[in-house]
Amino acid sequence: MSARRSTRVFQRPPALPPSRALTVRAVDGTPLHAEVFGPPDGYPIVLTHGITCAVRAWAYQIAELAGEYRVIAFDHRGHGRSGVPRCRGFSLKLLAADLNSVLEATLAPHERAVLAGHSMGGIAIAAWSARYRHKVTRRADAVALINTATGDLVREVKLLSLPAVLAPARVLAGRGLISTFGGLPIPNVAWAASRPLVAMLAVGRGADPSAAALIAELFAQTPPAGRGGCAKMLVAALGSRHLDLAGLTVPTLVIGSEDDRLTPIGQSRRIARTAPNVVGLVELPGGHCSMLEQHRAVNRELRALVETVTHDARVARISS
Repeated sequence: MSARRSTRVFQRPPALPPSRALTVRAVDGTPLHAEVFGPPDGYPIVLTHGITCAVRAWAYQIAELAGEYRVIAFDHRGHGRSGVPRCRGFSLKLLAADLNSVLEATLAPHERAVLAGHSMGGIAIAAWSARYRHKVTRRADAVALINTATGDLVREVKLLSLPAVLAPARVLAGRGLISTFGGLPIPNVAWAASRPLVAMLAVGRGADPSAAALIAELFAQTPPAGRGGCAKMLVAALGSRHLDLAGLTVPTLVIGSEDDRLTPIGQSRRIARTAPNVVGLVELPGGHCSMLEQHRAVNRELRALVETVTHDARVARISS
């Protein structure tokens, strides 16, 4: 699919509409904060955010889609208003189980949804499809993987441009940075210096300043234990291997960004080559947070995906 570009208009992310909040208990007892927006009888769309973000990272998607659909979003463990688990409370197994718990708590017994995950949220969906393969077609009509990866997280990050011969050094430095900076509290005096780094990694050049500001705000609000726990877990689990996507058998849309530093476009292209039922690869301009930077394009793709699967379901019911 050729790259699709959209005209960018600078504006602040909208406020979240009214919602019904609920607490979902994870398998290890960690409380997960979830919110349901839109009409109670609307078709469900489940949104799962990236590392150091929260429900508000989906502000543009919730504001537009909740007018017609039932939009379900939740905070990952150690993020937003969800609880911080005890020691060893972060793993791909638990990340997948958390998503499964949210699906079971918010969907009717035989209901399916479109699942959309950004960054770590996309990894959560992939991990869920591997661990709960028997539930994929029972709970998902389709999946959207946005600015995400399935492995090689440190090796592919474009933080520093180094010759190929120095790539191992970059990997070691990246692991060390994540292990220390990722889980430490950031004093106010240091936050002023850290904020530009967070913005550089999260959004592309020329992005709406409010997008970078929101991501930096969410980063600062993420508890250090959640920040560091998830970062270390992702690097340990996916530092040198890739998730098996064989269980992701439902229609899968892949969205990547040309200037993404954290999950470079090559990661999205790899998913598009290896996932078993890819219905499209959309390459957008901008950086890692396309749901903020290119929200019109992302919303358009999500809406088209939902309309396709709901239309197919209606045709199937009529035919039967």
